[in-house]
Amino acid sequence: MLNFDIQNHKPLREMVYEELKMQILTGAIVPGTRMMEVDLAEEMGVSRTPIREAIRKLEKEGLVTIEPRRGAYASMISTQDMVEILEVRQDLEGLAAYFAASRMTDEEMAELKEVAEAYNKAVREGNMQDMIHHDTIFHRIIVDSCNNKILVNMVEQLQELVLRFRYIYYDNFRRAENMPEEHREILEAIASGDADHARWAADVHIDRLKQLVIEEGVQQKNIFEE
Repeated sequence: MLNFDIQNHKPLREMVYEELKMQILTGAIVPGTRMMEVDLAEEMGVSRTPIREAIRKLEKEGLVTIEPRRGAYASMISTQDMVEILEVRQDLEGLAAYFAASRMTDEEMAELKEVAEAYNKAVREGNMQDMIHHDTIFHRIIVDSCNNKILVNMVEQLQELVLRFRYIYYDNFRRAENMPEEHREILEAIASGDADHARWAADVHIDRLKQLVIEEGVQQKNIFEE
């Protein structure tokens, strides 16, 4: 059921939309899951109207697929979808790391080191939720520190897709053991002011994930069945 915070002045339809969107992005609603209006309304303690409006809005964003006579489903993600996302992310975040090497502040560097260590701790403990959280923040700090509003906005447009990717595939691809070393190389290049190496390290970091996606393909729980 939705938590109706009295301090939250958003319309109910917006709250329902945001909740369903986050459930899809984080994998709480698995790709291929049927979005039953009656069940979702009961689950969230609302009428079917805001659920229906949210589903239509999510369809426009590509997070929900509506099929005639079958209903609405959380959209699947193909290997090609992921490769295309990573191709764009590879170039944008490589450029962000390049700029960060000369523009990152001491405070941002201290935060980056702290987050990198928190990520490493999550890997040692096998805590996937924390790995995803700290990995997301690690890359966000680098992008934000580049001080280029156009680049930051372009990366932000990918963030929701990247978040969904992390939740669906992070555990399957068992990337955790290599990530601390890759993060360390990016961090050290930025700290030393070596822009070219920072860009190369960020590029390689994402390219390895892209190659793994291509080699292993997509393994999703497909429940698009009658």
